[in-house]
Amino acid sequence: MARPIWTGVLTFGLVTLPVGLYTATEDHTVHFHQLQRGTSDRIRNKRVNERTGKEVAPERIVKGYELDEGEYVVVEPEELEGIAPGRSKAIELAGFVDLHQVAPVYFARAYYVGPRGKEYLKVYELLRAALERSDKAGIATLTMRGKEYLTALRAQQDVLVLHTLHWADEVRDPADVVPELPQRRTKADSKELRTAQQLIDALTIDWDPGEYHDTYEERVKKLVAAKRKGEEVVGEPEPPEATNVIDLMEALSRSVEQSRSRGRKAAREKPAAGRKEAGSVASRKATAARKQSRKRTAGRKEGEDLGALSKAELRQRASAAGVPGRSKMTRDQLVKALAGQAA
Repeated sequence: MARPIWTGVLTFGLVTLPVGLYTATEDHTVHFHQLQRGTSDRIRNKRVNERTGKEVAPERIVKGYELDEGEYVVVEPEELEGIAPGRSKAIELAGFVDLHQVAPVYFARAYYVGPRGKEYLKVYELLRAALERSDKAGIATLTMRGKEYLTALRAQQDVLVLHTLHWADEVRDPADVVPELPQRRTKADSKELRTAQQLIDALTIDWDPGEYHDTYEERVKKLVAAKRKGEEVVGEPEPPEATNVIDLMEALSRSVEQSRSRGRKAAREKPAAGRKEAGSVASRKATAARKQSRKRTAGRKEGEDLGALSKAELRQRASAAGVPGRSKMTRDQLVKALAGQAA
């Protein structure tokens, strides 16, 4: 099992929960070494004096903060350590916010939060379930590795996840960095807007991260393998040209039709598993009726209180029941939609 990178307590109100933080992601980036062309000799970087060109020993290197060009204030390591925030032992949840209020641009890194002992499982699960049902995140600050972080604690399936967040002054205003942005008050052509929404609806899928992988990493490995065998390397095709504004409506309409055609083709080609010996037309109709009945009741078990389910559980039920527009529904709307399916 992995070792926690931080241990301490998580507090909310008068409740204290001993926890540990575990890294939630890992890097699979392909790494290269620098070599001198025509040899297998590695390249090493040296730290040299910019003025004299001579190499400087590590113990002779200090940190300097530039005030004006060429004027520095030298800061010693022990001076920085003296003012650094201490390693905090607590994640104190100062408040809770709706998850949708935290824009994705603020999220930085993710850590799994685990209880430090079986005796704390009940408290841990209580907090996890409450966050999941409320669809909220707890906001707190945390000091770790000599740095202070703003964090958001949220429930994700069976575990609590702590996200480090960017501070407000670290997030750029898009108007300052993106040269051209449309004015929100500009009214888009209603027909174009409806067609664009139809295209989005036609391409709407259930999120499954396992279906996606790093194709660039795979291409790099194939490139290395091909060059090792002396094979010719074929480059990737050029990206498509930008859509002309004049042809926008035509491009949208054709895209909608193509996506619908693919859906109809996939439905026709879908194998009828378990029906190799199909019976009469009546039996096929009976089978279809049973499937439709199962679909209507997929979102609700007999006597079950849908209001007691979390939003994530309601979305899963809605997906199984084929409820349209479920990805944009609130928790109450999901409950009503599932109740209507079962009626």
